[in-house]
Amino acid sequence: MWEVAVIEDAAAAGVTLDPIRARLLAELVQPGSASSLAARVGQPRQKVNYHLRELERHGLLELVEERRKGNMTERVLQATASSYVISPAALAAVEPDPARSPDRLSARWLLAVGARLVRDVGALITGATKAGKRVATYALDGEVRFATAHDRAAFAEELTNAVTGLVAKYHDEKAAGGRTYRVIMAVHPSIPPTASDDTKATETAASELPANERKES
Repeated sequence: MWEVAVIEDAAAAGVTLDPIRARLLAELVQPGSASSLAARVGQPRQKVNYHLRELERHGLLELVEERRKGNMTERVLQATASSYVISPAALAAVEPDPARSPDRLSARWLLAVGARLVRDVGALITGATKAGKRVATYALDGEVRFATAHDRAAFAEELTNAVTGLVAKYHDEKAAGGRTYRVIMAVHPSIPPTASDDTKATETAASELPANERKES
């Protein structure tokens, strides 16, 4: 079982959006059967079995074993991952395109860049899994607290210059056998761990901006 899997197929994404099926996926982090799940999710065994077959048909469940019970065969299934991410590729016609309106200071552009990251890494994982290989990736995750908006702007400028310098140092357009990698740097306000809804997130983001900048990004 994978820790996280990316769903790229629109039909598979639609299957996971059904509340009962999403609950079944969560329950099947540990192997289970229609009979064992029916009481837990409050649904008849026949209906649970139908949902399980749909999830299995879209590659979200895998067969662990079959147990013979009298004149019946009980199928034990498990989720293929403990969590799932729906790739923007599943909504290809309306997926965000960062190239459409690039703006390093726009929260919506950052969201579009993040969506592209999910799509691209998801595609790499899918391809690497089929080839039986690992994907060479690196991620840096941290927090920084700025005293003022001026400090935040200065940090962004210095970060841009530092990354630009590193790219210029190591980029080799003509290297034989070289491989191109995408570089993404993102900085955003941290949402308090106690935030219980989107309102807290909105308030946190707005509080980081000077009064004359507090508008939709």
